[in-house]
Amino acid sequence: MNIPQSSFKRVVIIGGGFAGIALAKKLSQQEFQVVLMDKNNYHTFQPLLYQVSTGGLEPDSIAYPIRKVLQGYPHFYFRLTEVTGIDSESNTVHTTIGDLRFDYLIVATGTRTNYFGNESIAKNSMAMKTIPQSLNLRSLILENFEQALLTDDLHEREALMNFVIVGGGPTGVELAGALAEIKKGILPKDYPDLDTRRAQINLVQGADRLLPAMSKIASKKAEDFLENLGVNVWKDIRVTGYDGKVATTDQDTSFETATLIWAAGVQAVTIKGLDAEKLLSRAKRLLVNEYNQVKGFEHIFAIGDVAEMVSEKYPNGHPMMAQPAIQQGRLLGENLVRLQQGKPLQPFTYRDKGSMATIGRNKAVADLPKFKFQGVFAWFVWMFVHLYFLIGFRNRLVVFINWVYNYVKFDREARLIIRPFKKTQI
Repeated sequence: MNIPQSSFKRVVIIGGGFAGIALAKKLSQQEFQVVLMDKNNYHTFQPLLYQVSTGGLEPDSIAYPIRKVLQGYPHFYFRLTEVTGIDSESNTVHTTIGDLRFDYLIVATGTRTNYFGNESIAKNSMAMKTIPQSLNLRSLILENFEQALLTDDLHEREALMNFVIVGGGPTGVELAGALAEIKKGILPKDYPDLDTRRAQINLVQGADRLLPAMSKIASKKAEDFLENLGVNVWKDIRVTGYDGKVATTDQDTSFETATLIWAAGVQAVTIKGLDAEKLLSRAKRLLVNEYNQVKGFEHIFAIGDVAEMVSEKYPNGHPMMAQPAIQQGRLLGENLVRLQQGKPLQPFTYRDKGSMATIGRNKAVADLPKFKFQGVFAWFVWMFVHLYFLIGFRNRLVVFINWVYNYVKFDREARLIIRPFKKTQI
């Protein structure tokens, strides 16, 4: 890998997400040699992926070069690679570009889409966890309407304009709201020769309410917002299969659709060598102690979504959101310095700053530690928080300008088929 030898302890970070970047920043002026590895050369602001999928933002406005994050940091190195395994006995990371020894290893690999073993859904549905997947979904949505113009088959046209989103968490709710606004304000102008009123947006939730991690009032308000936008909300129903044309459920209901978007769950991305069953929770997350040390190791840590720190308050680990990841990354940076100095480590305590979800124009729900509110004010708070946590002044400026333009013009001009996507199963 052409990483020079150093008198400093070598810290290897696997993953350039919220947790990995927070840790790297915390170590920027410390006496460590830090090597950050990721299969992409950019950090993705995942909470806004749905806006890329629906033409509200271009992908480069929610991505930021990892090398630019590390610019000016002494003893920092980035390598574009995929980690294939870990040898904990020899303290070696195996990658597609070679091996590298470490003194401290931090796993911050995040999550991937969880299909719960359903192969038909995994094969035929659309995911939205990465920028390439979001671009594929954007292309498919637009291509479906182009195809709907050309077919004389009524059932095929209905299926092409019928969207099924599985999962009533923040991702599913926000995506459903964005698609409903496109149906209302953009499709009639783009496709005047197509009856876009027949387009359907279906949000399918297995639980008895949307946004189950938020308050009941937020769930109810989000459902009201979506129904007012014309979204069909289905609760207590599970999608059990999808062959590319028909989505079946555990009830009598089925959906003829050319586009099923799976937002029903995620699972941790583990690495060979640290994937033994005794190290994993039910959600396939790495079990860690209160210092984020992986079970059985003192020099290997896991932070962010991949880590499960069980406590009385969080028996299933902390929520898989940005804030726990950022806070764990920052504290681990401080604890690595304490390790060097022979001082006791500080246990992690999660400071819950609340949860939010936007359902569209002037519509959002927010559960903060001391306040719960919905509507226009919640929407402005949601926008401010997301702008604040975007990396890079340019990204913040571009996103803000896009939001202002989209709000004033009621438009989404990034609805471009840059890279056509074809589903061979249909």
